Amino acid sequence: MDNSPTSLFDSYQQDFTSITQSITQKLNEDLKGEARKASLRRVEIELDEAEEVLSQMEVEIHSMPQSLKAQYQARLKSSKSSLTTLKKQSKDLHSALQRSLLLSTAPGGAYSDDAEGGGDRERLLTGHAILENGTRRLDESRRIALETEEQGAEILRSLRGQREQIENSRDMLQTADRSIDRASGTLKKMIRRMYQQRFITAAIIAVLVILIALILYFKLR
Repeated sequence: MDNSPTSLFDSYQQDFTSITQSITQKLNEDLKGEARKASLRRVEIELDEAEEVLSQMEVEIHSMPQSLKAQYQARLKSSKSSLTTLKKQSKDLHSALQRSLLLSTAPGGAYSDDAEGGGDRERLLTGHAILENGTRRLDESRRIALETEEQGAEILRSLRGQREQIENSRDMLQTADRSIDRASGTLKKMIRRMYQQRFITAAIIAVLVILIALILYFKLR
């Protein structure tokens, strides 16, 4: 099993390449009507899958060594650019298909030239514009959701790092506390020895004084 820091990124990129190849194939198919609609629905699903894979690739970059990040960020940027191009192609094909279906209101697919037919087309075009605005808003919401997810992952990583720092600081404080306890015990022993030495010194001085006093006493007598 490959445990290198880039193995997961490489695996995700292979998945991304496979998905984008499938999307490209569907976009280039010569389909009409309902068949094209079904194909574009599958494309939308695969675009979401590709977006999710890109998010995983971006998460993996954060855990790489600093020396490798620039190279893999460039690969991620290229993948994002490819996905943006595919999204635009899908959107253009979807718009063209909707326009074709909405405008083909007359029998046999021909356009109606009377006033009522013109009004119908106008309403259909207005509805199509509203639909496109809704699609853009959904795309924007999805983009914001992905950005929020990435920010949340970054915050979690930051919190994990802070927790590790706190745990390290706690271990250092415990070590320092033990060192202080040992130093305190050593100082107490030194103080006890100092008092013992003072007592011994005072006793020696007292004995010497007594001896001197006795010597003087006997000499004077």
